[in-house]
Amino acid sequence: MKIKYDQNGLVPAIIQDVTTKNVLMLGYMNEASYQKTLETKKVTFFSRSKQRLWTKGEESGNFLNLVDIKNDCDSDSLLIQVNPVGPTCHTGTDTCWKEKNNSSYGFFSVLEDVIAERVANKDTKKSYVASLFSKGINKIAQKVGEEAVETVIEAMDNNDELFLYESADLLFHYLMLLQAKGFTLKDIEEELKGRQK
Repeated sequence: MKIKYDQNGLVPAIIQDVTTKNVLMLGYMNEASYQKTLETKKVTFFSRSKQRLWTKGEESGNFLNLVDIKNDCDSDSLLIQVNPVGPTCHTGTDTCWKEKNNSSYGFFSVLEDVIAERVANKDTKKSYVASLFSKGINKIAQKVGEEAVETVIEAMDNNDELFLYESADLLFHYLMLLQAKGFTLKDIEEELKGRQK
């Protein structure tokens, strides 16, 4: 891989969790730290403050296990995908931006949070979610079944708009059923990953 190091012989290295896709930190590499990273499969930087090679986790045990290295279009920065062991930041947080390194499913994660908030508020007069939860898990499961049947019926028809509408209803009610059972999309992701061959 061709790397354009700067005048100090360094290249910025963006560290990304290969699973969550969250950016964990930014460090700098020189040729020696890049080679050591390739050899050991543990991300090693050049510490500008200590003026030496530094393997992330050498003191804390919170290593960044190498998965892949990509070079950008100008060959002057690296994207390093890792499997982190423990928190990445020296302050003890998951990322150097004080964020949790959780999987995000885009709008579906937002929807999970909204469902959880409405369940917690228990305002059954203003919230359909709270109202359905107040009726118990059997009612929630029944609604998932009803929405599944409606989705299947629309799948066999030619009205794509109705199919998408019913599909959205099914997914929304399924997210409620997951929470009623104490699970999230992360649990489903882990289950599906365990089935990969």
